[in-house]
Amino acid sequence: MTPITGLDLTGFTEREPGLWTDAAGLVLSVHFFPLVPDLPAGLHEPGRLGAGLARLVAQAGGGLIEAEPGSVDGVPAVRQLVKMPLESRPGQAFLASWTVPRAGSSVVVKVQAAEGATTGVREASIMARVGPAAYFRPHPYADGEPGGLPCHVGDHEEWDAQFPGHPLTLVRAALRRITPTVTFDGRFKALPPFGGPSAPQAPPAPLPPQRQGRGRGRGWFRRGES
Repeated sequence: MTPITGLDLTGFTEREPGLWTDAAGLVLSVHFFPLVPDLPAGLHEPGRLGAGLARLVAQAGGGLIEAEPGSVDGVPAVRQLVKMPLESRPGQAFLASWTVPRAGSSVVVKVQAAEGATTGVREASIMARVGPAAYFRPHPYADGEPGGLPCHVGDHEEWDAQFPGHPLTLVRAALRRITPTVTFDGRFKALPPFGGPSAPQAPPAPLPPQRQGRGRGRGWFRRGES
């Protein structure tokens, strides 16, 4: 159950409420959290926000590729692109998401995909082209290396066109396509903005009684046209 009222799901098949997959192996999911967002800084502090997110992702063993403030349906948000090591086998998973925080709640729209049996082809090809010295770069959102997976040029968008089937390329493109189609319930848009973790936070607005409980609720989520 989320305050999303519109979302283009062209090419996706619903697997369970709030979760869809497509033929390329993408997993699209939407989430509503009736809690104060756990972002490390407000959206008006992009430097602190990016550094904090880089540390959090590194602590989980991954790497933050991108963290950029923006908006979804006119509501301030932060877009993240993250890579995580797979737990059960070699390779990485890539996650592209929007976190749309309000003072006492948040919505997350996330697209993710994992490498298949063949891994590291993109990285090895790009390193061979640019050389090891130019391949690894300082982290763009943290002073020094925050740990986790290393930062390198192989994750840059400029290489996506040369690796159209790579999961990083796919999740980045899918989130970009989906973003303009997301619309929110007016009550969510009217909630007080998220001011940061140290700011006084308003309690989450209760849902109307007929829309509480498990499931999406007709007034809170509607499948887009396909």
